[in-house]
Amino acid sequence: MFCGVYVQGTIFPAPNFNPIMDAQMLAGALQGFDCDKDMLINILTQRCNAQRMMIAEAYQSMYGRDLIGDLKEKLSHHFKDIMVGLMYSPPSYDAHELWHAMKGVDTEENCLIDILASRTNGEIFQMREAYYLQYSNNLQEDIYSETSGHFRDTLMNLIQGNRQEGFADPAMAAQDAMVLWEACQQKTGEHKTMLQVILCNKSYQQLLLVFQEFQNISGQDIVDAINECYDGYFQELLVAIVLCVRDRPAYFAYRLYNAIHDFGFHNKTIIRILIARSEIDLLTIRKLYKERYGKSLFHDIK
Repeated sequence: MFCGVYVQGTIFPAPNFNPIMDAQMLAGALQGFDCDKDMLINILTQRCNAQRMMIAEAYQSMYGRDLIGDLKEKLSHHFKDIMVGLMYSPPSYDAHELWHAMKGVDTEENCLIDILASRTNGEIFQMREAYYLQYSNNLQEDIYSETSGHFRDTLMNLIQGNRQEGFADPAMAAQDAMVLWEACQQKTGEHKTMLQVILCNKSYQQLLLVFQEFQNISGQDIVDAINECYDGYFQELLVAIVLCVRDRPAYFAYRLYNAIHDFGFHNKTIIRILIARSEIDLLTIRKLYKERYGKSLFHDIK
């Protein structure tokens, strides 16, 4: 987690934090037939992730039980998903979401897109490690077996975590933009490959220059061009990468709006984004949501 002025999350470390007291309160809240849900909310949403990890340790040493296991056993439905989700470290939560997105009868492609299009190299490495530790499976192999076509190729490229960082070469930008433009005209397998290689491997700084050059060459925004030329999950993934390069919080504001309004309140997506971004940029996401859609995220969820 980044500390200091750049943090635009909504959850911060609680002052006067006492993990032993919190663990006792949670144990009390989870006793009996009817759980004290307000107590669970008050504690788990008012502590940062690192503090929750310490509460889980205290709970384990005091009661000899796993807090996540007890939450799963005592709670149900979406409330359970939120409370359990809050108890994972960020890489473990990403791993958990990817595993569940691929484990069901139907693969949840949008979950794969949301996570893999938006994470940094470092986050991807940690997520792969967490996935292996939690499920004794290789994340790359699971993605390979659960997806197909150019959508799969692009995901496989993103999961390498090989994006250049902090590097921009203006001279190269025009060349890359030409390749993207050709890829939108020709649409051969080879062109699709070149398109995703640029979007998955060039630095964010470089891609911003490339998108500007693309606009100059074609007179069209790269997102509009991708939407016109391609379809399916491949197109959705490419657009997600472009939107994340431009403004990651704006991408998540857009995804939340869709999940709330276009998909009849898609709980899984909403829960995943709120938890995953709570200590990174959720405050920024909230501001952009209000600016863009007129109503507050708080209002729409309520």
